[in-house]
Amino acid sequence: MKPKKLILCVTIMGLLYAPTVAAQEKAANPEKLGQVHFPISCSVEVQKPFERAVALLHSFWYQEAVKAFTAVIEMDPGCAMGYWGIAMSLWYPLWEPPSEATLKKGWAAVEKAKALGGKTEREGAYITAMETFYKDSDKLDHRTRATAYEKAMEQLSLQYSDDREAAAFYALALNATALPIDKTYANQKKAGEILEKIFAEQPNHPGLAHYIIHSFDYPPLASQALAAARKYGKIAPSVAHANHMPSHIFTRLGLWQESIESNRRAAAAAKEHGEPHQLLHAMDYIAYAHLQGAQDLEAKCALDDLNTMGSVHAEAKAIAYAIAAIPARYAIERQRWSEATSLQPRPTRYTAFEGITYFARAIGSARSGNAADARKDVEKLQSLHDALIEAKQSYWADQVEIQRRAAAAWIAHAEGKNEEALKLIRSAADLEDSTEKDPVTPGPIVPARELLGDLLLELHEPAQALSEFEGSLQASPNRFHGLYGAAKAAELSGDQGKARTYYGKLIALSEHADSERPELQHAKKFLAKK
Repeated sequence: MKPKKLILCVTIMGLLYAPTVAAQEKAANPEKLGQVHFPISCSVEVQKPFERAVALLHSFWYQEAVKAFTAVIEMDPGCAMGYWGIAMSLWYPLWEPPSEATLKKGWAAVEKAKALGGKTEREGAYITAMETFYKDSDKLDHRTRATAYEKAMEQLSLQYSDDREAAAFYALALNATALPIDKTYANQKKAGEILEKIFAEQPNHPGLAHYIIHSFDYPPLASQALAAARKYGKIAPSVAHANHMPSHIFTRLGLWQESIESNRRAAAAAKEHGEPHQLLHAMDYIAYAHLQGAQDLEAKCALDDLNTMGSVHAEAKAIAYAIAAIPARYAIERQRWSEATSLQPRPTRYTAFEGITYFARAIGSARSGNAADARKDVEKLQSLHDALIEAKQSYWADQVEIQRRAAAAWIAHAEGKNEEALKLIRSAADLEDSTEKDPVTPGPIVPARELLGDLLLELHEPAQALSEFEGSLQASPNRFHGLYGAAKAAELSGDQGKARTYYGKLIALSEHADSERPELQHAKKFLAKK
């Protein structure tokens, strides 16, 4: 190991695993969760603890929120809203549907809240709204119940128009029911409009900043959330998720250094509070951001950290994703095809995430000229796709199908079937454009349209390649290979001015590079020409 790399890795290992100074400084730095004003009719002594619990809920610190609402009930056993809070904390609206066991716990909390009864009509409305999500969960599907809750919260927020908490939770419900294929972003825009008005009144409210980020976490909207993103970590610095969430917007806008800093803080908070899913989630975003700046040694540190963690419970969604994505990204982003072929899939209940490894292996084999091995991995992707369809997981089935088509395209190219290759990769790019990424990921392992640009360069069609790279950069700005691909395509098509612009952006992007990628060497040589 080179000395420079050793120093970098020790720095990251120290941040993520060694005893943190944060723990020692905890007394000097009191808990900061933001400010929430949510009046209830329970005893006066539980008002502040209740609002603390709601603040935890707004930052998706669900396990701590359950503990906090439970403490409220212990202080005031007749507080129905405490049980409402528990039910709310057992449903992760933007993550994944609750398990059958969790639904039973949530319903039990709702029944207790109903038995005690809200002491005001407003509290009763909150409990009734929550009931719509948990009721008949054995008969009604998740989306039907989530939509019923959204409609109930809309009515509640209209009836109590001065209740800012009702408006915030209604906005969250709009995001929860937004369809990934709706490119008008109707729900998200409506939610954002509601939230921005209240955020101007309550600039230290954690939920408002948080939900604005989620509402605008899409390429055409991301810039609208930049102010909220830069503030959320300061509002609730004690929460790992509050430190991480801004990086969703930083990633959308290609602000890699801000993403790294945001996720380092998230990783430190996750380590302090024993949250492995938040830790791995932050590590995935850190690795992705480092790779875009050609900080390959730093990215390798994240991979090494992952490998030294030993047995990690991979049944949490963020953990399972990171375990598959980090090594795949490290190989593919650096275009180390032989490394990609040696990746090993790790079985998990999140079947789609196994596809990440098969996709990376297939691309690695196909681009190394080994179509036979690539085809085996594409067959695995087809099997995963079919299983996801059977399990009625259409969104993830589409994500695997995008990977299958993209990998199959490179196999076809390796076999000289270039017309078929272009047809496959175009269909992959179009399918990817028709949907959206899941919040668990900073983005696809490689954008399909970027891969289309690569293939067109291979086929000596630089003008067409340039158009595709520029289209990919619109959705995924400041990606290293997107910029290099656009520069190379412009150079080969004779547009020297545009080539110079893109090569210049690539050099600026890689200001803190810790490796000499061939692409950077080429960019420097081009820019040195008069």
